Amino acid sequence: MKISEIKDLNIAIVGGGYGGAAAAIALRHIGAENVHVYEQAPALGQVGAGIGLRPITVEHFRKWGIFEEIAAVSSPSDYLEILSADGKQVLVQEVWPQLNDFAQPNHTRIIHRGDFIDALLGVLPQEMVHLDHKLTSIEDQGAAATLTFDNGNTVTADLVIGADGIRSLVRKQLFSDQEPVFAGEHAYRAVISLEDAFGLGADDDNPRFYMGQNGTIAYNLPLRHRGEVSYDITAPSEDGSWAPEITNDYLVSLLDGFDERIVKIAANLDISTVTSRSVFDIDPVENWHTDSVALLGDAAHAMLHHQGQGANSAILDAGGLADALLAADSVKEALALYQATRKPVTDELQRLSRLGWNANEVENAFPEAAQAK
Repeated sequence: MKISEIKDLNIAIVGGGYGGAAAAIALRHIGAENVHVYEQAPALGQVGAGIGLRPITVEHFRKWGIFEEIAAVSSPSDYLEILSADGKQVLVQEVWPQLNDFAQPNHTRIIHRGDFIDALLGVLPQEMVHLDHKLTSIEDQGAAATLTFDNGNTVTADLVIGADGIRSLVRKQLFSDQEPVFAGEHAYRAVISLEDAFGLGADDDNPRFYMGQNGTIAYNLPLRHRGEVSYDITAPSEDGSWAPEITNDYLVSLLDGFDERIVKIAANLDISTVTSRSVFDIDPVENWHTDSVALLGDAAHAMLHHQGQGANSAILDAGGLADALLAADSVKEALALYQATRKPVTDELQRLSRLGWNANEVENAFPEAAQAK
């Protein structure tokens, strides 16, 4: 599409997480001016834990001119390390894929989810982001679509992007009513001070996974720029309730044979600060788009966290959507091109993420990279 055509598009993005915010930034970068983000939360807060933004994702930030904003609230990582549960044996240590594939090295950036969303939204004009807008319905009219929110507001746009997460209403009403799939796992996450981490995460900025024989994994991402560590235990469970109740003793019971620092943290956590969630993803969605509506991020392809690709995939979706609009002759053609480009990649990442990890079969820190060879 011509820049003048993109400039005149009315674009509505449902969801103000990293996928929706990145989409707004990517679209503004190619000339779109009438872009609005609608977020259901009445206010934005510091929620979540640590994530790793891969080198190719960081390259998009450079392209969009926001690298400095991301770098200011993150730390550069050289490699990922996978260890035995007790930490005494390094099973795999690998440099992040694509670190040196660009004009300048792009280290993976370790960042707190809340800082990431704040940084993305912070580069958008305030008038573009609308809080307290919970979507109640979407009507696809072919060349446009109309959104209705629970506060009574309605919006009609030439392009609607459903970036409303794993329980996406846009997906449910227009594309698939299949419910999220329970993975048979729980994830327990907390962000703690380095002072309370018994030395865990103090050495460098590289994430480490500790692999238990019973399927339990401890994921630890240092957030040294914040003086913190992101602490994550994933363990098998048959309880599919959304937010299981836990105790310190229960967490400790999952960690038999683990590095004593990991066990001590579990024993001393303020349990009220721990996010306890059952783990879900979705089956691949057959179709992501109509002529004027497209899914993005978790709404399109929510995947398990084992490969650490959820946030990265959402950013690459945003870049792919912007590229498709520039390459195609219409919104309709662009959305078809966007799906054709991105869906095969995310289908494979969903499959790989469902494979999980086995302490006895860790051959590569990045199965998606090995698969591509």
